[in-house]
Amino acid sequence: MNAPWQPPAEDRPVSSPTAATGILIDRVRKVYAARNSSAEVVALDDISLSVPKGSILGVIGRSGAGKSTLIRLINGLDKPSSGRVVVNGVEITALSERDLRGARRSIGMVFQHFNLLSSRTAFGNVALPLEIAGTPKAEIEKRVLPLLDMVGLADKRDRYPAELSGGQKQRVGIARALATEPSVLLSDEATSALDPETTDQILELLKQINRDLHLTILFITHEMAVVKALADRVAVIEGGRIVEDGATFDVFATPRHEVTRRFVSSVTGSGAPDWLLEKLQPTQPPGGSAVLRITFKGSDANQPLLSRVSRDLGVDLNILSGQVEMIAGHPFGTLIVSLAAAPDVLRQVIAQLSAGNNLVEQLGYVA
Repeated sequence: MNAPWQPPAEDRPVSSPTAATGILIDRVRKVYAARNSSAEVVALDDISLSVPKGSILGVIGRSGAGKSTLIRLINGLDKPSSGRVVVNGVEITALSERDLRGARRSIGMVFQHFNLLSSRTAFGNVALPLEIAGTPKAEIEKRVLPLLDMVGLADKRDRYPAELSGGQKQRVGIARALATEPSVLLSDEATSALDPETTDQILELLKQINRDLHLTILFITHEMAVVKALADRVAVIEGGRIVEDGATFDVFATPRHEVTRRFVSSVTGSGAPDWLLEKLQPTQPPGGSAVLRITFKGSDANQPLLSRVSRDLGVDLNILSGQVEMIAGHPFGTLIVSLAAAPDVLRQVIAQLSAGNNLVEQLGYVA
C-alpha cells in the first residue's frame, strides 16, 4: 500500500505527541449558534481521546449525544471551536482547504445509509474516489477488483445498488472507503440499518480488515452489542462529554457511569428483569429472601462458585436470571440470585461470593 498522505515537510502541521497514535482528539470543544437566538449550543465539551494505530475504538452514545459531530471533526468536514484533531501525525484542524482534501485520502468513511450512486455499478461506486483523485484507469482496475474480492463481491462488480441487498450495499461502501488506501477508517452507524445476521457479517468483515490491513478504526454507534463484538476500547459520550472510556472488557465488567451501566445491562443481562424490579423491596418482609447480583470476571466466570457457597454455608441459592459470555476475549458473567438467610449468614455468603474478581451487590428483598 502507498504511505499515508503527508504535506511537504516545510508545511507540515504540528505532529501528535506519540507516533503510535492513529487519532488524537485533544481538548476539543464545538459550539454552534442556536437558531433564532443569541444563545449557543455546546455540541462537544472538552473531548480528549487517543486511538493507537491499528486499534479499534467504539464511541457509543444516545441520539444527540455528540457522536456525529465528533466524526465530522475527525474527517475535517467541520472545525472545532477550540482544541485540535490529529490524524496520522497531521493536525487536521491546522490544514488549509487544499491540504485537507489531500489528507482525507488517508481517512476512509463508511456511512449508515451506504451513500452509493444508483447510476453506478458496484465497480463504479468503488472506483469513484480514485477517479476524483485522477488515478489512471489501469491503476483503478488494479485497486478496485481486489477490494471487491476482499469484501466478498467479486461476482457483483457489474450490479447496480438496486440489485444488491443492504449488506451487499454496505460491503460496496466499505470497499469504496478503502479505495484510496487509507490508514484510518471512520464508521458512522454502519450497521444500524442492517438486520442482526447481516450486522454480524459486516462486523466480522471490519475485524478482518483491521487485522489484515492494520487500519485504525473509529466507529460511532448507539448499540452496545456492536461495541462488544468489534471494539478494543470504548468511549461513552453523553451531553457532549466523554463520561467513561477504557478497555472494552473493563468497561463492561465495571461500568462506572449510570449511562454506561444502562448500555451494558442491555447486552449482558446485568440489569434486573422488569418482573423482579416490580417485586423488589428495600427491607426484608417476613419470610422474604435477599436478592444479590453477582458479576463474574475473567477465569472466575467458569468456576462452580455457587455450588461451593451452597455446600459450605448450607444455603439454597435460587438463580433468577443471568448469562455467561465472552467479551474482548475474556469470560464475563452476571447472575441474579435469591436466598433466604439470617443477616449473619447473608454477610458470609456475600463475603465468599466476593472472592477473587467478583462483584456482589444486594439489590433488595422479595417476599
